[in-house]
Amino acid sequence: MTSTLLESQSPPGTSAPSTSQPSTSQPGASQPVSPAQDLAEAFRAAMSALAAPVTLVTCYDDLGRPRGLTASAVSSLSLAPPLFLVCLDRTSRTHDTLTGAEDFAVHLLGPGEEHLVKRFMRPAEHRFDGIPLAADSHRAPVIRDASLTLRCVRHDVLEGGDHTILVGRVTAVGGEPAHSGGLLWHRRGFAHARRP
Repeated sequence: MTSTLLESQSPPGTSAPSTSQPSTSQPGASQPVSPAQDLAEAFRAAMSALAAPVTLVTCYDDLGRPRGLTASAVSSLSLAPPLFLVCLDRTSRTHDTLTGAEDFAVHLLGPGEEHLVKRFMRPAEHRFDGIPLAADSHRAPVIRDASLTLRCVRHDVLEGGDHTILVGRVTAVGGEPAHSGGLLWHRRGFAHARRP
C-alpha cells in the first residue's frame, strides 16, 4: 500500500474508508451494502490493525528530478540474492516513475523521523523541497537525515491487483541497522516499535 501518509488519516497507500452510505427516501435509512463492499471495508479495517513499517521510496525521473512516495506494503524477499519488494498503488502520480527507474532507494524510518514523512504529504513535485540529499546520491536520491537506507536496482516488476510489485536487488545498506527503524503505521496513525 502506498501514497501520501496521513491524508484522511488513512494507512499509506489506501484511501480513507467511506463512512457515509447512500441516502434513501426515508430519513436515517441506508441502502444495503453489497457483500463485495462489506468485504472491502472489512479488509481495509483489518489492514489498519496490521502494524506496518513506514518507508520512503525515492528515485530520479527522466529529467533527473528526485521523486518519491511513502510505502508501508514492503518486505524483504530473498537473502541470496538480497531482494526487497515495494507495493505501489497504480493510481499514484509517482508509480510510473518508480517502476521505470533503474535505481531506487528505500528509507526505513524510525521514531523521530515523522517529519520526513510529513514532507511527503506535499504535491509530488515539492516533496524534496528543503530536504538535503546525501553527497553520493548519484543513482537514486538518498535522504541525508534518514537513519537507514537500502539502495536498490530494479530486479523485476510484477502485477498485484490494483498495485504493482516493484522488486529491487539491494546493492548497499546505509546507516546502522541496530539503532534504526521502528516507525510504524498502525490504526491510521504513527506508532513506535520498542524493545523491552
